[in-house]
Amino acid sequence: MSTLSIVIPALNEAENLPHVFATIPLEELTQQGWGVEVVIADNGSTDGTAEIAASYGARVVHQPLRGYGNAYKAGIAAARGEVIATGDADCTYPFDDLPRLLSIVDEKQVEFLNTNRLGRENREAMKPSHTVANHALSLISRKLFKSQMRDSQSGMWVFRRYIWESLKVTSDGMGFSQEIKNAAVREGFRCLEVPIEYRPRGGEVKLNAVSDGVSNLAQLFRHRLKDNALRTDTRSQWRDRSTRPVPPPLMPAQRQAAPADAPQKMVWTGHHGV
Repeated sequence: MSTLSIVIPALNEAENLPHVFATIPLEELTQQGWGVEVVIADNGSTDGTAEIAASYGARVVHQPLRGYGNAYKAGIAAARGEVIATGDADCTYPFDDLPRLLSIVDEKQVEFLNTNRLGRENREAMKPSHTVANHALSLISRKLFKSQMRDSQSGMWVFRRYIWESLKVTSDGMGFSQEIKNAAVREGFRCLEVPIEYRPRGGEVKLNAVSDGVSNLAQLFRHRLKDNALRTDTRSQWRDRSTRPVPPPLMPAQRQAAPADAPQKMVWTGHHGV
């Protein structure tokens, strides 16, 4: 049986956690052949977030150093599963869709799966200013890193644990989300993006479209400059997904197909040279 670690960063999300845990389909994942652990990376909450998470059986990792990226780095470091799935603690991400996403990772031999929230069907769930910022940052990210990912800011990913050490993601804040995707693409891992349902946020909105957007934009250019400095003489090392070894199956005895009515538009995003 493979183990899935669901890593969720949380800062004062006590109000939302009961709903988040209710959407994690433990029974279905178990039937699919997964052992499941939930890791809550508590980022210095003062509202009882850690206590509520523990009451639901989650393993709580305390990261007092504030920042979205700091929380994720602590949570991923503590994860024990062969596969890691992520999502925010604000009720926006569909954890109940994990069985489908995991089936895609297995059947398509994916190493890093990104999710796209920016379809028109989700436009009511996101503030217009955030929608514009997400589209703009994603466009710039695609241009700078030769990626086809349509949603560079999405916080829901599924990836194989073994790729983490190769990615060397350093962002402490919101830029972590785009950096991990761009690093996966640039390292030649087998990346794929699929659409998901995105839901209205519960509780207080913590994201600031202007300040976080400017910070993420600066991170994109820093990452690209660092990438150029490291790889100027080694571009032949870049590998597209067709040259990578095929990842081993995750659930060889209990592999399940994605539901027939599930969204099927998928975009391969593996690096194909610069």
